[in-house]
Amino acid sequence: MVQLKAKVIQNTRVKSNYFHLSVEAPEIARAALPGQFVMVRVGEGLQPLLRRPFSIHKIGYRDTVSGVRPETGNGKRETVEILYEVVGQGTEILSAKRSGTSLDMIGPLGNGFDFGIAGTGNRTPILIAGGMGAAPLLFLAEKIREKIFFGANSPAERKRSKIKVLIGARTGEHILCEKEFKKCGCDVTIATDDGSRGFKGRVTDLFTSRLSSVNGEHPALAEGPVPPFGVPLTIYACGPKPMLQVMSGIAKKYALAAQLSLESHMACGIGACLGCVINTQAGYKRVCKEGPVFGALDILW
Repeated sequence: MVQLKAKVIQNTRVKSNYFHLSVEAPEIARAALPGQFVMVRVGEGLQPLLRRPFSIHKIGYRDTVSGVRPETGNGKRETVEILYEVVGQGTEILSAKRSGTSLDMIGPLGNGFDFGIAGTGNRTPILIAGGMGAAPLLFLAEKIREKIFFGANSPAERKRSKIKVLIGARTGEHILCEKEFKKCGCDVTIATDDGSRGFKGRVTDLFTSRLSSVNGEHPALAEGPVPPFGVPLTIYACGPKPMLQVMSGIAKKYALAAQLSLESHMACGIGACLGCVINTQAGYKRVCKEGPVFGALDILW
């Protein structure tokens, strides 16, 4: 964890109230893991007083020879990218930041996803995003892709391990990162509450519809038709609390390996204030310190 002044490279509107921020923060970029976050002081004065937490959306690279920042490559990890929604005073101030200005930032913070088993043993990685939950999952998808590409012994193994991504939102206008996930080589399926794009219903409904053929049994043990995703599965999910609570129930019902990234209000981001605790099988845990990623069966809802 480091504190630094991060230079703003770009801060652009993606759609509606959603913005994409890229900052020069090499110390954070080189240490960051998928699922971790940063705390940002968005203003220079006392309003707002507290820093704001933001998931690390992506890490950018600078080519060591040309200085150009390619999408991926063998260059140094130099930039931290954040996807955020303007929902209040703090994010409104952040959205006005221009290239060349600086932001006081602390990170990387928290415990991220364990993606070590993704793509191994013919496991199919499933990333499930609800709304802004897409933000930390793109970084995860890129790391899993790297792991599968360099770890698989054959093109057939890579195909079996292809990352599946389910993205849910209220309407088609609120779908985030569809193009980015596809560019990463993921198989993307959309769900919208109003049916304006893809599957009509919640993203958790879309997921369970793909599992319905196993009749509540462990997918790896089910006889007859197997889920279209393939088995066994490794689930990574991020989204609003009600969605993650449903995902916990699904993981328990189908005995699935699942990790959930929780969204929470944070005052300090380093575990000192105890303002973001949740109840777990092992007692109360801090989302900012022991999380934000937890096992789906560990949380007591």
